[in-house]
Amino acid sequence: MAVIRGSSDRSVLVLTSLSSGPKHGYALIKDIDAFAGVTLGPGTLYGAIAKLEQAGLVEALPGEGRRKPYRITAQGAADLRAQLEQSQTISTVGLGRLAESGAG
Repeated sequence: MAVIRGSSDRSVLVLTSLSSGPKHGYALIKDIDAFAGVTLGPGTLYGAIAKLEQAGLVEALPGEGRRKPYRITAQGAADLRAQLEQSQTISTVGLGRLAESGAG
């Protein structure tokens, strides 16, 4: 899971987007912006995709003209689930502690 880090990491954003089905680059950029409020440039997006593809977490599908869709692999889904569960645990603990301390 070295490719995936925190919940705002580009890899997590790409995998989360692909978890709803295959998408090409522009659709990924739009979806990530819609659910996370993060706008990835093409270079950043394709750099993340290349790392994910090399790690076996996403795979390219046959192209549609100039558009090349990608999909999450079974390993990518398993790694994403593990990362999101860890992030959820950290969020729950952190929010609980803030509420208990009166700081948040």
